[in-house]
Amino acid sequence: MKARTFLLSAAILALSATGALAQACEGRGDGARLFVQVSGVRAATGEVAVTLYPDVARRFLAPRGKLLRVRARAAAPSTNVCFNLPAPGVYAIAIYHDADGDRDFDRNLLGRPTEGFGFSNDAPASLGLPSFQSVRFTVHAGDNTIRIRTRYP
Repeated sequence: MKARTFLLSAAILALSATGALAQACEGRGDGARLFVQVSGVRAATGEVAVTLYPDVARRFLAPRGKLLRVRARAAAPSTNVCFNLPAPGVYAIAIYHDADGDRDFDRNLLGRPTEGFGFSNDAPASLGLPSFQSVRFTVHAGDNTIRIRTRYP
């Protein structure tokens, strides 16, 4: 009996370490589930906003263009969120670390970001916003994971 309990405990620990345990996911649908791992979060202050966009270039980063947004309490060095998606397909993600918790992506007087941010595929954004083509990724039926690195100015 002790051996069985030990094996069950070990299995639960292994599953939780991989994120395979059931996690509360935002959104409706059962076609696909997307786990987003945001790495490089510098501090456990504020929240990390993860915004999911459809495969429509004009909707990417546009007001009211998102499909879903999750705001998770920031955890350093990594914050994780999950989306239930209506179907497999092509999507895009933008994230930012809202360190002060004001629910706004802060910028300086020149319009440059003052908070950490990132995009799916770790698309570069050093000279402006990344192209829509560079942030698109495919989600398959079942569980999917994407990793996004937070970049700070």
